[in-house]
Amino acid sequence: MASVQEITSESAFQSQASSLPPDTLAVIYFHAPWAAPCKQMSVILSTLASTYPANAPISFLALDAEELPEIAEQYDVSAVPFIVLQREGKVLETVSGSDAAKVRAAVEKYAGAGSGDTKSSLPPAQTVTKPSQTNGTETAKDLAAYAPDASDPKTAPEYSSGDNEASKEELNKRLGELVKAAPVMLFMKGTPSSPQCGFSRQTVGLLREKGIRYGFFNILADDEVRQGLKEYSDWPTFPQLYVEGELVGGLDIVREEFENDPEFLKEHSVNGQKGGPGAASAQTQTPLAA
Repeated sequence: MASVQEITSESAFQSQASSLPPDTLAVIYFHAPWAAPCKQMSVILSTLASTYPANAPISFLALDAEELPEIAEQYDVSAVPFIVLQREGKVLETVSGSDAAKVRAAVEKYAGAGSGDTKSSLPPAQTVTKPSQTNGTETAKDLAAYAPDASDPKTAPEYSSGDNEASKEELNKRLGELVKAAPVMLFMKGTPSSPQCGFSRQTVGLLREKGIRYGFFNILADDEVRQGLKEYSDWPTFPQLYVEGELVGGLDIVREEFENDPEFLKEHSVNGQKGGPGAASAQTQTPLAA
């Protein structure tokens, strides 16, 4: 049966894509390991792939969008999970999100149905159900009656949850200060003079083209900020642009704002002066030219 192949480099992707026969459908799956919807989509695609024989004209390829930003940029990936259906180098269709039915329908549209019963085997879209209060009370009573003895293994880390809460509170306080470190703040991969991903490079170019003064933070230099900001802003990808402490969005949103509103960020332009004397790094607070 077919399976999902993880691609870890640009050269491996180019080699794999170019070696596919002309009639083979490439299912290119962009994901991020930390994103819950991607974990669900990985299960969906693995299940779907298993319904096709190994010699079927279909190939499932998985790519980490953050680790392979140039390829993600090539396919205009702005959120994950994101699936591209391609044949002979031509994009046939794209699917964004973790809806199993949409993914199955799109794949079967171009590759035909697999031999398995995907309708019964694919997991449903994620849902959140509030637990029953009654059951929760009964469970608490059962647990209260249990007393571990010395022979029981340790099952909890040796620190209190209070320490975690305090650390999270401190991180959120720091993030709240960082997003306001400059009137316009860009959280990016790399620096304006040396962007480390295509999305960050395009965002920097857009801000420069518009003459916007901004501060920046290199999230690759601080993993705590990189991971924490995703939850703080409820925005899973980078770059992220903030204005007066409020999230605007990523590259696509910023580009749309400029296209729809000629006055967008004008008060922070070189002529407007509100942004200060050039871009500053929030990591060092040293004025740098952007």
